[in-house]
Amino acid sequence: MKTLPFGRGAGLATAARTQPTFQDEAQSTPAQDDRNDHLSRNVYGLLGIPIDAISFTILLAAIQDAADRGAPFLISTPNVNFLVKSQESAAFRESLLCSHLCLADGMPLIWIARLLGIPLPERIAGADLFSRLKSAVSSERPLRVFLVGGAEGVAAEVRDKLNAEQCGLRCVGALNPGYGSIEEISAPAVLDQINENPADLLAVFFGAEKAQGWLMHNAQRLRPPIRAQFGATINFEAGRVRRAPRFMRRNGLEWLWRIKEEPYLWRRYFNDGRALLGLLAGSVLPLMLEALRSRRSQDALRISVAENADSVVVCLAGDATAAHVDGAILQFRTALAAGKSISIDLSEARRIDARFFGLLLTLRQALSEGGNRLDFTGLRRGMRRLFRLNRFEFLLSQTGVAVPDLEFEVCR
Repeated sequence: MKTLPFGRGAGLATAARTQPTFQDEAQSTPAQDDRNDHLSRNVYGLLGIPIDAISFTILLAAIQDAADRGAPFLISTPNVNFLVKSQESAAFRESLLCSHLCLADGMPLIWIARLLGIPLPERIAGADLFSRLKSAVSSERPLRVFLVGGAEGVAAEVRDKLNAEQCGLRCVGALNPGYGSIEEISAPAVLDQINENPADLLAVFFGAEKAQGWLMHNAQRLRPPIRAQFGATINFEAGRVRRAPRFMRRNGLEWLWRIKEEPYLWRRYFNDGRALLGLLAGSVLPLMLEALRSRRSQDALRISVAENADSVVVCLAGDATAAHVDGAILQFRTALAAGKSISIDLSEARRIDARFFGLLLTLRQALSEGGNRLDFTGLRRGMRRLFRLNRFEFLLSQTGVAVPDLEFEVCR
C-alpha cells in the first residue's frame, strides 16, 4: 500500500466554534468551481437525502451555466412527499442521490433543517423556480423550455401563454405522452419529439415518483441538458388550479389549500404527515439531543489517504464535521484522482454531522459516475447509530464488519 499526496497526518484540521453558513452569493456557483466536481456543492445530508444550501440567485446562475455548457444537469425538488418516498423506495432515493442539485421544496423540510442546525437560506419550490425563470429577462436569449406532461391540452396552453409574453422562457415544444407506464411513455416517438427541439430545460409535470423514474430511465437518451420535475406547476401556470396565498406558503399551510383545491390529495397528505411524525420521533429528536451532547467537546479531524491494488483507503480520525469539510474535499479529490473505488475507514471517527454526510453523498455520486464504489469499514456501534438516526444506513449495506466500541483501531 502506498500513501498518496496529502498522506497520513496531512489532513489535520482544527475545530471551528462558529456554525457554517450557506454559500455567499458573491462566490461562484457550484457548477463554476469545477465543472465536473460534485464535491464543490454546499450540500447537507437530511434524513437520508441530499439538500443543497443555495439561494435563488446562485441557483439561477447555476442553471444558466448548465445551459451554456450543455451537459446533463438534473434538478430535484424534495418536499415531504419526496422525503417519505425516499424512505420507502431505493430507486426513488437514488434519483435524488444522482441529482446535480436538490432544492428544499416545502416548509416542513426547512423547519427540520433549522431544528438540526442545517443553514438552508430559503425554501425553493418548483413553482417558484419556474416563476423566477420566467421573470429572469436579460439581454441574453431566453431559456428554451420543453414541457412534458399535464392533462390533455394543458401543456400546449402554457406554451402559448409563455410565447405570447416577453419573459425569460421561450417554449419550443409541449407534449402530453399519456398516462401509460414509464416504459410506454419512453417510446422512441416521444423521445424523438423532445430531442428534435433545441431545448435548454426539460420541464416534466408528472407525479413525483413517475417523473423521477422517467428522468432516470431516459437519462442517457434525452438531449435537453437541464431536467427537472415541476409537479403541479403546470396547473398553476394554466390557471386550472389556484396556488395558495403567500402567507399560507410561508407558514407551511399550503397543503390545506391544496386539499381545498384538489380534495383527492387528502389521503397523500395524511399518509405523508403520519410518516413525518415517525421521522420526527425516531430521528429528528434523537439527533437534536445528540447535537446538544456533542457541543460539549470538539475534536480535530485527521485524514490520511493511502492506495492499495484495487482501492483507495481514506481514514477519518476525530470529528467529521462542517468545520473540516474544506480540508476533506482536498483529500477526497486526491483519492478520486486514483480512479479507483474508495473505502472510508471510520474506526477512529467520533462524529459525523449533516454537512459531512452531504460531502460523503457527493463523493459517492462522483465515484458512481466513474463506475466505482464507496464503502465504509471500521464502524463502531456509536457510528452505526449516527448513520441510522440520519437515515443513511443504506450506505452501509456492503461494508465490513463493525469494530467493537472498546477502543479505537489504528488505520493502517
